[in-house]
Amino acid sequence: MELIDGGRAPSPRRVRIFLAEKGIDVPRRQIDFANWEQFSDAFKAINPMQRVPVLILDDGTPISETMAICRYFETLHPEPNLFGRDAREIATIEMWNRRVELNFYGAVASAFRHLSPAMAPSEKPQIAEWGEANKAKALAFLAILDRELGTRQFIVGDRFTVADITALCTLDFMRAPKIELPADMKNVKRWHSEVSARPSTKA
Repeated sequence: MELIDGGRAPSPRRVRIFLAEKGIDVPRRQIDFANWEQFSDAFKAINPMQRVPVLILDDGTPISETMAICRYFETLHPEPNLFGRDAREIATIEMWNRRVELNFYGAVASAFRHLSPAMAPSEKPQIAEWGEANKAKALAFLAILDRELGTRQFIVGDRFTVADITALCTLDFMRAPKIELPADMKNVKRWHSEVSARPSTKA
């Protein structure tokens, strides 16, 4: 088994934090972004979407997409549970993780891909106006999240879940497209400080 990793990129980091929370150690190989390895024929044969992370199983099966990889390990190692234990909790965690992915992670990623000169070779065409619009979309979602976190410790209730992992990695990634967290979002700041203190976040 091997995890094809991507360093500081937020999606691979989500998997590393998930694995660290569960105490699972998987051999990792870093993709060579500097030489655009993700666009090589060899890597496209593994993942036609040309993105990381990718988990290669012992039988050679490649599994890409962050949450697919995390669900694979959750099935094998159900505790500590990060996806929910009963129907209500599973649905609520899925709801919030999707909200974060679609409205926050997607917006920050789009801002980065359309505004960063480093992404010009892979994002064609880059549309600066779309990048700036997504900065506003990310902040609009953070305002919703700040209100929600005024009523509970974590994004879903009283315990850490995959929704927190997705939101944490996205918030930290805001530095790349230069999106600043507004000073008045005290609940988000409190939550971010608490979850960032978890040892898993250093993975």
